[in-house]
Amino acid sequence: MEVYYLHHPFDAQKIDPSPKVLAMGFFDGLHVGHREVIAKAKALAESRGLKLAVLTYDHHPSIVFEQHTERMKYLTTLPRKLELLSSLGVDQTYVVNFTAQYAQQTPQEFVDNYIVGLHSQVAVAGFDHTYGSKDANADMAHLKDYAHGRFEIVEIPKQEVLGHESASRYSRALLDAGDVDELRAFLTIPYETTGVVVHGEARGRQMGFPTANIETPADERLPGVGVYAVEMKIGETWYPGMASIGYNVTFGSDRPKTVEIYLFDFAHNIYGEQVKVRWHHYLRGEEKFNGMDDLKKQLQQDEADIRAYFSEVL
Repeated sequence: MEVYYLHHPFDAQKIDPSPKVLAMGFFDGLHVGHREVIAKAKALAESRGLKLAVLTYDHHPSIVFEQHTERMKYLTTLPRKLELLSSLGVDQTYVVNFTAQYAQQTPQEFVDNYIVGLHSQVAVAGFDHTYGSKDANADMAHLKDYAHGRFEIVEIPKQEVLGHESASRYSRALLDAGDVDELRAFLTIPYETTGVVVHGEARGRQMGFPTANIETPADERLPGVGVYAVEMKIGETWYPGMASIGYNVTFGSDRPKTVEIYLFDFAHNIYGEQVKVRWHHYLRGEEKFNGMDDLKKQLQQDEADIRAYFSEVL
């Protein structure tokens, strides 16, 4: 997949002049609704012998329009988003740097610059897609007014999963609640994060459960506090195990949040490894135990429960 990084105003000479079908959206999570947009655009591209392109952004547009008291965290960071788009058969992705200058475009300027300017014969987006500015008319209902017959418009209707609209906001709420089981139905695949293995306090080792402490990217959204069935990818291999996200409350208060993963039947030194984690199943919440012995008993039960889970699903 070719990736173009655009800063407004971009140099038109650097754009591939090939006619294309353009799918538009921020695509955080690449959930069912997003995948329907990509799938429809791909089908149109294949039937017409055109390239499939995606127009997306390097960060959430709200960063330009409002104050954020906390750092934005994404279901799919940009590298993960590009990885998923490539796996879905996208030929080209145009990543726009969403700036105040970009947002000042009128809807007509956006269409001229970023739909016509990218040589699009068809523009595909979800029913709630907006483009560029906060102009009330910068929506799918008015896109035909700005197209002036220069390209075809395909609007994807609302998609529902388990009675809920397939939307990034609901997906984030599921993740924050730790409900990775239901989240999978919306994303169609297990939720995935990244990180690097760093040193921890080695308490797990003392109990016979040596854990890999994972330092995660600051802009990557983690599941809620709890214990999970996971797989972790080291090199090219996925290993099953159990993960804890929490504050190690058994050992004191006001502790930092950590991500610790115990891999089953694994005994290798992996400090410094760049890893990926698939979050399969929520087992239980974080609990405070009377001491290390009680915690060890619970970890033994957790391992038994998660091994049983994986014996059925993997």
